[in-house]
Amino acid sequence: MPDGVPPPLRTGSLRLRVSWASFGVFALAVIAFIVLVDWRFGVQSARELKDRVQARGDLVVSAARDSRDNHYLANKATGNGIRGTIVLPNGQEITGPGQGEPVDPLRVERQLTGKRNLILVADRTETSAAQRRLRQLLALLGVGTLGAAALVQALVIRLSLRPLDRMTSLARSIAGGHRGGRLAPTKKNTDMGRTAAAFDEMLDALEGAERQARESEERVRRFLADAAHELRTPLAGVQAAAEAVVQSSPESSFEDRERLNVLMAREARRAGRLVEDLLSIAKIDEGLELRWEPVDLLALARSEAERIRLLANHVQVVVAGTAVTVSGDADRLAQVLANLLGNARRYSERGGVVSVQVGQYGPWAYVEVADAGPGVPPADRQRIFDRLVRLDAARDRGSGGAGLGLAIAQGIARAHGGNLECVQPPPGQPGALFRLILPVQPVPH
Repeated sequence: MPDGVPPPLRTGSLRLRVSWASFGVFALAVIAFIVLVDWRFGVQSARELKDRVQARGDLVVSAARDSRDNHYLANKATGNGIRGTIVLPNGQEITGPGQGEPVDPLRVERQLTGKRNLILVADRTETSAAQRRLRQLLALLGVGTLGAAALVQALVIRLSLRPLDRMTSLARSIAGGHRGGRLAPTKKNTDMGRTAAAFDEMLDALEGAERQARESEERVRRFLADAAHELRTPLAGVQAAAEAVVQSSPESSFEDRERLNVLMAREARRAGRLVEDLLSIAKIDEGLELRWEPVDLLALARSEAERIRLLANHVQVVVAGTAVTVSGDADRLAQVLANLLGNARRYSERGGVVSVQVGQYGPWAYVEVADAGPGVPPADRQRIFDRLVRLDAARDRGSGGAGLGLAIAQGIARAHGGNLECVQPPPGQPGALFRLILPVQPVPH
């Protein structure tokens, strides 16, 4: 078997294994009980017989102190399955009447007065017969008990394994397309409860993964449709301008041809910018390759603010805060700030103020970009980071972009181990507030 591959699961019948195992244990217990009872009965019977013989011997010894009649003593020692024999000093033996030769003898000797000996012999045949009858009775009871136990055990195991049958039915039902079924165990601290809870968790995870896969597929489909729609607009403009240039007559004015050329170049730039954004999104999904170096966020914010001032002198950009150095890709972080400042400039009216605040809070560095524009509704502060999302659908696409900038910026921030989010502005402050957070400590790479 290859390394790392678990061995195949043994799928023998659990009902048969449990049945045979429990029946075997019960059968061993019954056999052990029978053997113990038989042994105990034999020991007790032998002890009682020996005690009876000893008691008879004590009686004869006591009588021998007062009597010299050996026949009387022999008769007194004989009876109730015991044969008594008096052995005289000259070797003569006097045996009590009516007792035959024992088959399984128990022999006890006692010393009497006058140098006489008493020999008591008991027959253990009756005790052995009683033990044999007990064995037969125990065997019959054992067989009957095992038979009844087998029937009860089959019923109990069937009831005990019913949850497994329900799991099997539920699994087949889900495999047939019926989603949403669960076992919902009443107790999760038992072995069956833990198994059922794990089964439900697995179903939740599978259905969640399936739902996420459908949602992801739907997002990809919607993204492709939106991207195609976004590309179609500038391409249609380029095509229309090109056809107009081709169909224009030599008598057309220079201004008309120049206007068409400018239109064609502008639409081509829009298409190129959208393609670049799509490529950036693809790189983020695959994992950005960053050039790690120390980056001064305050200096980077001032540089990007100066660039915005040159592009749009109708807004005022104010940068404040303290110098904070992080480890990251300066070009990628500049791309994030450029997107945030560009959005703030786009939504600011003439004479508006865009403020940039740089600082550090614990192990995190932050850059906050605030504008005095219309702001972002609380319900849309997460959605604006989705791809190809623009809150103002009627806004001119040429000025608003394709709705990929914030998604790209957030992806770059997360690649640096931080995040980009739209937060609630302070009370009394209009507009939108975006916060970029980055770890002060270098991200392992």
